[in-house]
Amino acid sequence: MAYRHAERPVDAPPRVVQVIVGVGIDVVDVRRFAETLERTPRLAVRVFTPAERSRSIASQAARFAAKEALAKALGAPKGLLWHDAEVVSDADGRPWFEVRGTVKARCEHLRVETVHLSLSHDAGVASAIVILEGAGR
Repeated sequence: MAYRHAERPVDAPPRVVQVIVGVGIDVVDVRRFAETLERTPRLAVRVFTPAERSRSIASQAARFAAKEALAKALGAPKGLLWHDAEVVSDADGRPWFEVRGTVKARCEHLRVETVHLSLSHDAGVASAIVILEGAGR
């Protein structure tokens, strides 16, 4: 439930204000992505977890876009490992990131508390948007 500022009691502790820590977006041509995976099959193993590799090519392209968008939102530091950010879906099909290792460490460094992810694929194009929210630096 949301409440207006005027309804906050005077003696209530101050609210923690969430700020946008980072934003990333990426777009992938699904056909070109499929051709790239055919030419370099090891790329799928390097980039995707087994669960991600089991998905359709359009879904893989969207997940690749998601990982690229996440890297951009995190400031694209060197050393992030692809498998340290896995795109999973909840029971309703809503995508989210399961982060670990290098990606988790970068999120902690930036004080990221929430990662918002939106994926889409249509008309041969896959896209992803990532918004990082946190306490800020």
